[in-house]
Amino acid sequence: MSKSRCSVFILVLHLLEGALSNSLIQLNNNGYEGIVIAIDHNVPEDETLIQHIKDMVTQASPYMFEATGKRFFFKSVAILIPETWKSKPEYMRPKLETYKNADILVAEPNVPGDDGPYTEQMGNCGEKGERIHFTPEFLTGKKLQQYGPQGRAFVHEWAHLRWGVFEEYNNDQKFYLSKRKIKPVMCSEKFHGENIALKCQGGSCIPSSCRIDKNTGVFTKECEFILDEDQTEKVSIMFAQDISSVTEFCTQKNHNKESPNLQNQKCNLRSTWEVIQESEDFKKTTPMATQPPNPIFSLLQTGQRIVCLVLDKSGSMGGGDRLQRLNQAGKLFLLQTVEQGSWVGMVTFDSVASVQSELLQINSKTERDKLAKSLPTVATGGTSICSGLRSAFTVIRKRYPTDGSEIILLTDGEDNTISACFKEVKQSGAIVHTVALGPSAAKELEELSKMTGGLQTYASDMIQNNGLIDAFGALSSGNVADTQRSIQLESKGLTLQNAEWMNGTVTVDSTVGKDTAFLITWTTNTPQIFLLDPSGKKQEGFVVDTNTKMAYLQIPGTAKVGVWRYSLQATSQTLTLTVTSRASSPTLPPVTVTSKMNKDTGKFPNPMIVYAKIHQGAMPILRASVTALIESANGKTVTLELLDNGAGADATKNDGVYSRYFMAYDENGRYSVKVRALGGVNAAKGSVMPKQNGARYKAGWIKNGEIKLNPPRPEINKDDPQEKQVCFSRTTSGGSFLTSDIPKAPIPDLFPPCRITDLKAKIQGDNLINLTWTAPGDDYDYGRAQKYIIGISTDILDLRDKFNNSLKVNTTDLIPNEANSEEVFVFQPEDIAFENGTDLFIAIQAVDKVNLKSDISNIAQVSLFIPPPTPPETPSPFPTPDICVNSTIPGIHILKIMWKWLGELQVSLG
Repeated sequence: MSKSRCSVFILVLHLLEGALSNSLIQLNNNGYEGIVIAIDHNVPEDETLIQHIKDMVTQASPYMFEATGKRFFFKSVAILIPETWKSKPEYMRPKLETYKNADILVAEPNVPGDDGPYTEQMGNCGEKGERIHFTPEFLTGKKLQQYGPQGRAFVHEWAHLRWGVFEEYNNDQKFYLSKRKIKPVMCSEKFHGENIALKCQGGSCIPSSCRIDKNTGVFTKECEFILDEDQTEKVSIMFAQDISSVTEFCTQKNHNKESPNLQNQKCNLRSTWEVIQESEDFKKTTPMATQPPNPIFSLLQTGQRIVCLVLDKSGSMGGGDRLQRLNQAGKLFLLQTVEQGSWVGMVTFDSVASVQSELLQINSKTERDKLAKSLPTVATGGTSICSGLRSAFTVIRKRYPTDGSEIILLTDGEDNTISACFKEVKQSGAIVHTVALGPSAAKELEELSKMTGGLQTYASDMIQNNGLIDAFGALSSGNVADTQRSIQLESKGLTLQNAEWMNGTVTVDSTVGKDTAFLITWTTNTPQIFLLDPSGKKQEGFVVDTNTKMAYLQIPGTAKVGVWRYSLQATSQTLTLTVTSRASSPTLPPVTVTSKMNKDTGKFPNPMIVYAKIHQGAMPILRASVTALIESANGKTVTLELLDNGAGADATKNDGVYSRYFMAYDENGRYSVKVRALGGVNAAKGSVMPKQNGARYKAGWIKNGEIKLNPPRPEINKDDPQEKQVCFSRTTSGGSFLTSDIPKAPIPDLFPPCRITDLKAKIQGDNLINLTWTAPGDDYDYGRAQKYIIGISTDILDLRDKFNNSLKVNTTDLIPNEANSEEVFVFQPEDIAFENGTDLFIAIQAVDKVNLKSDISNIAQVSLFIPPPTPPETPSPFPTPDICVNSTIPGIHILKIMWKWLGELQVSLG
């Protein structure tokens, strides 16, 4: 193993405007506290929506309490109300609650009419989700027939969010073969209903007999398993929470392990209850003897942003150009990042604190310039962080309560008294964002961010990495819409030798261009600056500050769409370039790169992961070039390509979330993360895909032997003209994290190949089995594995639990490809009776050069089906006229709908 690959950490970059979405949820005496439900800024004002939210949570709490064996209930919920809604006396100012850290978002649907609740899940089985999404139409009860009561659907989504379980249905494969029977994908297998083909167009559907695909032996895709309304089965909430009898999660006893759904694929055939039992929540609780109280609600309304800069000017800030760099980064924040209408103050500290500016409201360039002139210019004295924080509280309280205010704290010095003000910080209700500058910043600094939900960042002394400017550029408000946030298009640096040039391009796409600014910094002498707009016109008017060693140009109006070219020339010094902008229109969401880390600390050799999401509103951006730049305390930077291939660390292919394992750490301490994303020739805007992790859409139901149909779920037009090439450039800070327990070199190779998660199998001619999967690496998804072990069995649990004893396929000629390549392997089953109706289960293990083995892959299934002779078609037993949705088909008795032409093949009715 190379020295650069010293340990494994997975860092997770996600989607909440350059930062970790720090949920405030806590489990206290079986009750969940600190839940934040935010109403999106674009939702029209409707006070009744607040009551509907309360009703949903109140209904969900006892349902979840009984479903979890009297373990969990909802104790307290904060509802965030948009600033644009009318204020009311009962609406309080938020404390730590923000749109950025909201657990549930109420927003208009991504696709008109598609009001299904869903949960963003980027991680693996048992890992918490990101956020639940509801629409106003769903919450107000207009989708009861499609999804059932809102409270039950909320519990379904909560299981995704909190416990990391997955769906027990499958919209892509609704039926499967088992022991020569066609079975619907569901859990448990005790539901009763009917297989019915629905041919839908517009707002109406025509039911007919299901047809069998002669190649697969299962029903064609038009076929649905329609449930009887009256059931007695109690499980499972992750399959059909809308059925009144369903009050429990699937357990090991009643879980359908053969069902080809996400729960089985991602959770290694474990039931939802088994996964829940392994959660931290479950381990911290015991069943309650009494009924829980009703949830408590607080109504919060966001207001103007209040932020105070708390800046270290101690003696150590005088070294390494730190004070000068602070001025450069501070000016970017004050001139560009902080939003219009915000209130901003400034405090500096060394051994004592000094107020540089009381709160000023940013209404024009005048206030921005005045605050920029207050930035510290002299470094002297010791370091007293608590003095700075207390002084900031005083500044804020002169005009506003500290609840919901923000403090941006920068320091480079050690301070062993910082814990003395932890209690005051907690009680203040303020959010503290921390910027650690250099390797000696106070070790406890990040605790302030953790306890208040703030962003933690780190910047080394390597000026060319532009870390300090990136950190301040990431500090946009957590409560404004995407269209109001400052977006970083470029962040680049270079140390020049002799009279060299720093050349490059920045793409201004049509979704941005307002308030576009170019910031250039240097370390010695003013460079030559050439900036050309897309038409080739040279841009004049840079404001040059020789004291701070920076030049700043704001493009008037909206910057021209296209490629901007820059050339900077200097002699033997370091230059940096930063370009920021805002959305070009208040109604057009900008292309956004957002990032998050799954953990803020990691211990060797426990893995951390890395994710990054690129999207424009609800549209994922596909086929972009995405890299993570990870910088250690000594300034060493590793560039890591992130992938959206649905393998290794990436949970879902082509969803706009790019992920990768990372293992290039060589020392303990702080690391910073930057994500760069480029869209060019290959990048494209994808369709809004149907959400994988959401409540099942009920196509219809059967009542008293009669079929009732819902409207068909809104179709997504995959030929939408919006699906086109997308050219853009973005960078964003991914915050920072700490590592520990990394051994001294040489680092032992403790890193096996990653688990294969996308194994697929199908029958091809002459009973051959075709396998496809994405190649893992020697170390997780890096390099090349040494070999594969393929096991097969006719018993799915035997294969999972006794893989080493399973029948093995001859893989002598199967040489692993490089990680993330597509693997294809075709084999003929031997030493096993593979005949018509045989169900065969297959799994793979990868082995590296030191004989470390991956976990066993997801289990793929094939069922040998030899089609019978094609019989003549029989007339449909259903009426032929068009049948309007939500109508009843009279006189059709379920027992009469039989498939006489199936021959020997038995059909299970569920």
